[in-house]
Amino acid sequence: MKIAITRLEDKAAGDRALCVKYGHDCYTVSPLRAELRQERIDAFVEAVHRGEFDCLFFASALPAALIAPRLERWPRVIAIGPKTAGVLRDSGIEAEVLPSFYSREFAPYLGDWLRGRTVGIPRADVPNPGLIEAIVAAGGVVREERVYALVPTGTELAVEGADALLFTSAMSYREARWQPRDDLLHLAIGETTADAMRAGGHPPAVVGDGSLAGTLGALNRYIVEGR
Repeated sequence: MKIAITRLEDKAAGDRALCVKYGHDCYTVSPLRAELRQERIDAFVEAVHRGEFDCLFFASALPAALIAPRLERWPRVIAIGPKTAGVLRDSGIEAEVLPSFYSREFAPYLGDWLRGRTVGIPRADVPNPGLIEAIVAAGGVVREERVYALVPTGTELAVEGADALLFTSAMSYREARWQPRDDLLHLAIGETTADAMRAGGHPPAVVGDGSLAGTLGALNRYIVEGR
């Protein structure tokens, strides 16, 4: 299959090779773009260097790419998946990886260790109240720095040549504009995205585990089972 994957521009490294591994081809479509907030990036890096955090949590690869190369020292570091951990490793930071691709696993993973600890989270300007509430309920303190905004591109997605359209976040689905086709398969990278798609009237045929590899594996099982 030829799969259109929603990604930020220039942030699709490795997608095509992974798709080929699973027997597919892919290309990027971008309903969103990242608008960096340099002064907030600077402020977060300075706070890390002052030792203000007991733990850093990187919930996606982009904030890791923005922050990690500038760090000279760091506390305990947690990454949401191997791709984000790989970005951190490129800057010499060995991160622990959550057991699933969902930020809701962060507080259960750290458990009692969170009590009295301060967690720094560089992230997009997209609320995640469940994560914050879980950390606070575990006795931790959260300091978010919204180091970039996700801005709709307003561009209609080019899906004319695609067999499937894969949404990689709930926001990428909500902000996407495309011409629907009966033969265009809708895919969700995980349950949060799938819930948004169902609510919007585009229930996904395939739902992944929060990762591209997991979604491609689920797609192949769907094809083998005869849809």
